[in-house]
Amino acid sequence: MLHPHRAGRYIKQATGYSAFIPAPLPPDPPLHFDDDLLSLVSRADRALGRLDGSIQTLPDADLFVFMYVRKEAVLSSQIEGTQSSLNDLLEAEANIMSAHRPLDVDEVLNYVNAMKYGINRLTELPFSIRLIKEIHARLLEGVRGAEREPGEVRRSQNWIGPGGCTLTEATFVPPSPFELAQALSDLEKFVHAEGAMPALVKIGLIHAQFETIHPFLDGNGRIGRLLISFLLFESKILLKPVLYLSHYFKQHRQRYYDLLQNIRDNGDWETWLKFFLTAVSEVSLEATETARQIVALREHHRRRIVASFGRATANALTVLESLYSHPIITVNNIATMTGVSFTAANNLMSRFVEEKILVEATGQSRNRQFRYSDYINLFASR
Repeated sequence: MLHPHRAGRYIKQATGYSAFIPAPLPPDPPLHFDDDLLSLVSRADRALGRLDGSIQTLPDADLFVFMYVRKEAVLSSQIEGTQSSLNDLLEAEANIMSAHRPLDVDEVLNYVNAMKYGINRLTELPFSIRLIKEIHARLLEGVRGAEREPGEVRRSQNWIGPGGCTLTEATFVPPSPFELAQALSDLEKFVHAEGAMPALVKIGLIHAQFETIHPFLDGNGRIGRLLISFLLFESKILLKPVLYLSHYFKQHRQRYYDLLQNIRDNGDWETWLKFFLTAVSEVSLEATETARQIVALREHHRRRIVASFGRATANALTVLESLYSHPIITVNNIATMTGVSFTAANNLMSRFVEEKILVEATGQSRNRQFRYSDYINLFASR
C-alpha cells in the first residue's frame, strides 16, 4: 500500500516552485517487515558478519584495508562523473607522473582522506552533523566544487535533474535552505535514537534521508555513501571500512536513483530497503571472497620467496608485506625500508620481477616504478 505523504510533502515556495520537505524518521506508518524484508535483513547481517570475521583473520588487517578504502573512493567518485581508475589513484599516491592520468584524480584522493578523517574522528566523538560538515570540507578542498561552500550547509536552493535543467525542470527539488536546520536536526536525533530497529535497516533509512535532504551545494552523493561506512563503523557492525557499496550502486545506478525518488513520491521505504540490503549482502560476499584471495596470494608469494631468494629472503619478505599498503614501489623505496644499498635494492627488485611478483610499470630505464599487479587486480577487476 502506497502512502504518498509518508516520507514528506512537496511545499510550494514563494517563487513558484515546489520543494520536498521530508517527514522525520522513523517512517509513519511504521515499516512493514514482510517475509522478503525479514529474510534480506537476516541475510545481510550474516554476510556482514562473515566479512568482518574474514578481515579480522588477515595477518595485518590495517594493511589490507588500504585497498578496500581506495576501491570505494574510486567507485563512489565515478558515480559523480570522475574518470579516474584505481590504477590512476595508486599512481598519484606513488607520485608517478603520467600524461594520461585524469585531472580529477585529486577528487578521489580527497575521498580517501575524508574517509580516514571520519573514521579517526569517530573513535573520539559520536556521529554528528558537525562532523559531516568537517568531512565535507575535506572532500571538496582544492578540487571541483571547492567554490561551493565546502563544509557549510547550503544557503541557496539546489535541485536534481538532467544536466543544464532549470529549477522548474528539475526531477527533484530538496528542502529549501530555511528547512535544512530542522531536517538535519531530525536526522541527527534519529541516528542516536534507541530502539529495536535492525541496525542495517536504520542505516538504509539514514542514507536515503540524507540524499533527500541534500544539504550541500555539491558532494551530497559522496557524503551520503561515506555515511554508510561511518555508521557501520560506529555501530561496530564492521570494525574496518571494507564494504564498497558504491560498486553495487554504480552497477544499478538508475535503479538506485529511481528507488530514492520512489520514497519521496510514494512513501515506499520498503522497496528501497530491499535494494539496500541486497547490495549489502552481495558486496559483503564479494569482499569476503577478496579477503580469502588476499590470504591465498600472500601465502603463495611468501612460499615462493622462501624457496627462491636465499640470503635475501628476510629483506624480500619485508618488501612483500609493504606491498599490501603501497602496491606501487621503487628501488629507492626498497633501499629505504631494508637499509641496503641502492645496488642491493636493485638486485632484490630484479628478483621480484624474475619471480613475476612485481611488474615494471613505466617502460623506462630510469625512475622506474614497479607494480604488485596480482594484488591490485583483485580489486581493480571487481
